[in-house]
Parts: sequence; structure tokens; C-alpha cells
Amino acid sequence: MKKYKLFTIYILGSLYIYVGISHFINPEYFKIIMPEYIPFHYIFIYVSGLFEIIFGFMIFFQKSRFYGAWGIFTLLILVFPANIYLYESIEVQEILSVSKDQTFIRLLFQFPLIVLSFWHTRDFNSKIFNIFCSVIFLPTLIYFLTL
Repeated sequence: MKKYKLFTIYILGSLYIYVGISHFINPEYFKIIMPEYIPFHYIFIYVSGLFEIIFGFMIFFQKSRFYGAWGIFTLLILVFPANIYLYESIEVQEILSVSKDQTFIRLLFQFPLIVLSFWHTRDFNSKIFNIFCSVIFLPTLIYFLTL
């Protein structure tokens, strides 16, 4: 189980780094999904991207994994309003050529990411929680790779 968990850490850490870099390469995409009530869009886009990169690297290393995983956990909660806005905004859905159903599925898949980031904060978890996280990892990974 430890090797599989480490595998999930490296895969998700790499994906967070990739998405973080995407904030700098294509900030317009992230601006589109940001709720209008949040000010300073580009500052938040770049700061959240930078933290995704930092936390993604931090979970690679045992000494910093606890803080990196908690950082990802917190970041996923902080950016959740963007996923809600994407679900609620027909205009944004049209711009991105996605359906309301697709945005709802995206919204739901944020929860497994939050659970997995919590799993990565700890060296030891209960057997049931380890199995649960192992089971939700693969469908979550497949979903996000198909975006």
C-alpha cells in the first residue's frame, strides 16, 4: 500500500505542478472561470498557480509532504468557488464549449481530490481509508486526464 500511495503522490504532485504552470501559460482560461465578485483576477491566478507548483513539489519529499498536502487541501477549497461559478454560468460554459452536466461532474470530482490531499498529509491511515483512497484515485485521475 505504501508504494501505491507514493505513486499517487508523485502522479498528483506532477499534475498540480502542470496545472500551476498552466496558470502562467494560459491565464485567460482561469480568468474566464473566476467569479466576477472576486477582485484582482490576475493576481489570484498567478498566486494560486505559484502555490500549486510549490505544493506539488513539496509533496514529493517526505520532510515537506505534510505541509504541501495541507497546502493543496486548502488551495482546493479556496478555488472551489471557481468550479461553482463554472457550473452556474451559462455564458462561461458556452465560451469553454462545455455542458452544464460536464461542469457538474467536474465539480463533483473536486471532492476526491480534497480527500486524496488529506490522505497524503498522513503517513498512517486506517486500512479502510487507505482502500477508499486507493479506489477513488484511478477514476479521479482518468477523469482529469480526459479534460
